[in-house]
Amino acid sequence: MTTFPGSPRLLKGGIVLMDPETGSVQRIIALQYNPDTLTRSLQPQAAGGEGGDRSEALRLKGPPVETIKLEAEIDAADQMESGDQDPTIEFGIHPQIAALESMLYPTSGSLQENHDMAASGQLQIIPMESPLALFVWSKSRIVPVRITDLSVTEEAFDPNLNPLRAKVSLGMRVLSVDDLGFEHKGGSIYMTYQKEKERLASLSHCGTLSSFGITGV
Repeated sequence: MTTFPGSPRLLKGGIVLMDPETGSVQRIIALQYNPDTLTRSLQPQAAGGEGGDRSEALRLKGPPVETIKLEAEIDAADQMESGDQDPTIEFGIHPQIAALESMLYPTSGSLQENHDMAASGQLQIIPMESPLALFVWSKSRIVPVRITDLSVTEEAFDPNLNPLRAKVSLGMRVLSVDDLGFEHKGGSIYMTYQKEKERLASLSHCGTLSSFGITGV
């Protein structure tokens, strides 16, 4: 089936993994199908907290704590139709699932290096640093995140028990300058994200007091 030439190009959401020091892209994980819903939750960081000092009631300590949740689907059928048959026939959708799950693991090389250092009497005090994950959902939403929850429900298998279809539930916490600092690569990306949000807010049509049925406050 040929695509209608006038149809818009469908952009995909996904995650980009970057080296936190150099900013070089290490891996791009594009969602096979964009989910129908995206759940975002923002919790303000009030200076006084609930029941705090009244003089602090309107003060904010920093950006809100933002969390993002989505559910995505992975299906081997489209990959086989697109000609990406060799790995799909041999492994099903194992590679796509592994790419998502590997975001939560330190590399095997780092684990082995820490073990060798411990065995030789050296101490590894600083925990292993993972790549910087960026959640990309259009050019207006590119934000550093930490994966907080990942669950995979595999629904169909080939004769070799390779998964052929799965649903993925992904939870993320946005990392702000409070988490990363202004000098960190992720901190500068977050600031761009917040500035874009402020720019978009300025484009919103403002209401009038008359729409509330009042003339002043």
